Amino acid sequence: MSELHARMAARVGDLTAVVVARCAAEAPFYGALPRATLQGEVARSIAAVHALLLRALRDSGGSGGGGPMGPGDLTRLIEWSARRAEERVPLEAVIAAYLIGAEVWWQTLTEVAEPGELAGAGGKLLACLHAALPAVVLAHQNAQEDLHSEDKRVRRALLGALLAGRPYEELAGVARVAVVGEYEVVAFAFESEPPSRLVQSSLDAFTGIPVLMDHVARIALLPGGSDVPGLVARLEKDVGQPVRAAAARSSVPAAIPSAAQEAGRVLDLVRRLGRPPGCYRLDDVLLEHQLARPGDGLVRLAAKLDPLEEHPYLLETLRVFVERGLNRRQTALELCVHRNTLDYRLQRVSALTGLDLAVPAQARLIQAALVARDLAGPADHRGVTGWQGSAGAPESG
Repeated sequence: MSELHARMAARVGDLTAVVVARCAAEAPFYGALPRATLQGEVARSIAAVHALLLRALRDSGGSGGGGPMGPGDLTRLIEWSARRAEERVPLEAVIAAYLIGAEVWWQTLTEVAEPGELAGAGGKLLACLHAALPAVVLAHQNAQEDLHSEDKRVRRALLGALLAGRPYEELAGVARVAVVGEYEVVAFAFESEPPSRLVQSSLDAFTGIPVLMDHVARIALLPGGSDVPGLVARLEKDVGQPVRAAAARSSVPAAIPSAAQEAGRVLDLVRRLGRPPGCYRLDDVLLEHQLARPGDGLVRLAAKLDPLEEHPYLLETLRVFVERGLNRRQTALELCVHRNTLDYRLQRVSALTGLDLAVPAQARLIQAALVARDLAGPADHRGVTGWQGSAGAPESG
């Protein structure tokens, strides 16, 4: 046994205490641990690494010769690192502990080594770090990926249980998720399918917590009181495309299934009606929701506009007029026509349909008929397939 090895072995107890104290002071994860854990499990781990460094120092005789660590040593490091990952120790905390330990070890070497021993001992320390850190990082990451996959599986099962109204308490415990009383159940629709990881990261960053989301059904549970419109706006920026979303509140976990159904119906309506991207609730499409109930009434209501089938420019004029709140000035500006032309077209609409836009009750009926036309679908509308005319078609009498 070399003299340097003996001198370092005599200091190992003090070294371990110094490393533990510095880890607690400089690494937030360790600083949050109970004192008993620091002086127990953490101190034992650090002492075990010091034992490996002492063995490497002894085998080299302080000269830097020989391999820094054998396969058995690396196996132990890999096992320890995987165990730390399973205990949810962050990788950055593990690396910080190794670097702090290496710094303390080197400082002690400079105090006890003879001039001729220092270069070899320092080289041996660097060689140990070079061999150990890649193995530690890889083992930690592999264990984290396994844990992450299992976490995702359990979280998917938890979300599935909540959406289906099945018992969820045991799954919530395994997933370490506190199921709160109130949620916003949100259904999403994207122009094109973005990466699931990007969507999840955006939701997690906005809410500040891991969000339960089914990326196949595209439905998520957000904490009650969440700023859903703000989240949708943030998500649009993150995924780089328009997003439509529908939200429904659930005051208790047992109400999540019905809230999910409501959000799904609202989103379906929004998409069928061609509404612009954004966040919607049932109150935003209440009339449309009621009109969408299947039956002869919807078809008959849509049929009120059948006389405009052969005059697509009139149908387009009517649609813009209704969307602009029956405001003639705004409608004329959008259509780029003179007010007299607009008045003529609206008169033609009234003449062909028998519905007078100047009569409030009939104007409401026309608005409802436009909605019904969008909802009924070509197959239901008495076999008609060419509902939507071209706004650019030439005017005709």
